[in-house]
Amino acid sequence: FQSQDERFAFIAEWYDPSASLFRRYELLYYPKDSSIEMYDVKNRRTFLRRTKYESLHVEDLYVGSKVTVFSRHLTIVDYGNLYTSRKLGSRKERTLALIKPDGMRKIGELLDIIINSGLTITKAKMMLLSRKEAADFYADYRAKPFYHELLQFIMSGPILAMELLGDDAVSKWRAIVGPANPTTTESDTLDSISESFGHCGLRDAAHGPDSVASAAKELELFFPSSGGRGPVSSAKFTNCTCCIIKPHAVNEGLAGKIVKAILKEGFEISALQMFNLERPNVEEFYEIYKGVVPEYLEMVSELCSGPCIAMEIRQFDPSKVFRDFCGPSDPALARYLRPGTLRAVFGKDKIHNAVHCTDLPEDGLLEVRLARQTCSH
Repeated sequence: FQSQDERFAFIAEWYDPSASLFRRYELLYYPKDSSIEMYDVKNRRTFLRRTKYESLHVEDLYVGSKVTVFSRHLTIVDYGNLYTSRKLGSRKERTLALIKPDGMRKIGELLDIIINSGLTITKAKMMLLSRKEAADFYADYRAKPFYHELLQFIMSGPILAMELLGDDAVSKWRAIVGPANPTTTESDTLDSISESFGHCGLRDAAHGPDSVASAAKELELFFPSSGGRGPVSSAKFTNCTCCIIKPHAVNEGLAGKIVKAILKEGFEISALQMFNLERPNVEEFYEIYKGVVPEYLEMVSELCSGPCIAMEIRQFDPSKVFRDFCGPSDPALARYLRPGTLRAVFGKDKIHNAVHCTDLPEDGLLEVRLARQTCSH
């Protein structure tokens, strides 16, 4: 009978911008029918009656996760009871996944490997490291003869830092990365990232911490919990346009395939960041469509329904226009007229059409700046 109406309880917070304060709720989740209910903790009253909410899954619910309930972004700050904590909280870990400069041309494939492994990407940002940041990262290698070579290499171009979450995430990601210098006797490393994408020596394409403690320390360097910005974005703000992989496509595990398609077409991804958008920011971002596109409100709701990935795309060949590669906004039309385009391949309908791209060439830089400004709030 317990499993018939099993429920999990969480404490969640929502930042109310109009009152400038955090509101706290008890969030109850019933796996049997994917329904939820919410109680306002302070006012001791029902905030949301039990409602079916199929876009929320039990694997989305853990301490530290951000979930979206009817366009309201909630952060889960604690388990609501011992049963939930014991059942769901035991093996969840966070780790750092770092794609090094030599792995960046293959980030589509590497994102696919992470997504297919069952680990969840909760944060992602392309960065450039300063000498001090590189030295902090490699502090344990200071006495090694190759220390300065390590610093030069990690500073030689953009890197992609990600926070991964999942059961036994530290050891799982470490096994996927493999040893830096695999030997022929280590047959289990043949499919590792180091073996498949790395080069000999220091150029091993990716990095993963070796313990939960190291993971926490390294994540702090790239994604400071104090709210600081960490290393600077790799954005260049020249010859650029904006592309956003929409929440539905991120949730469907399509991010790696979309990135791969963009790079294969010859475009450069010069910056990338994952973030959750609040509704007022999306309304500002989509302002030019208000009163023009009948689906405006649905477009807004989709873009703030979960994490999305914003990218700065650079194009040097005037004949290669990124907007054309995205295809018509209606995927059905795109499949008919332009079958190879991103929306034709990955889109479902006008709202869930996989990507947003800048419509007017002169708005490219503006949208890249606005997306960056929005996600830093």
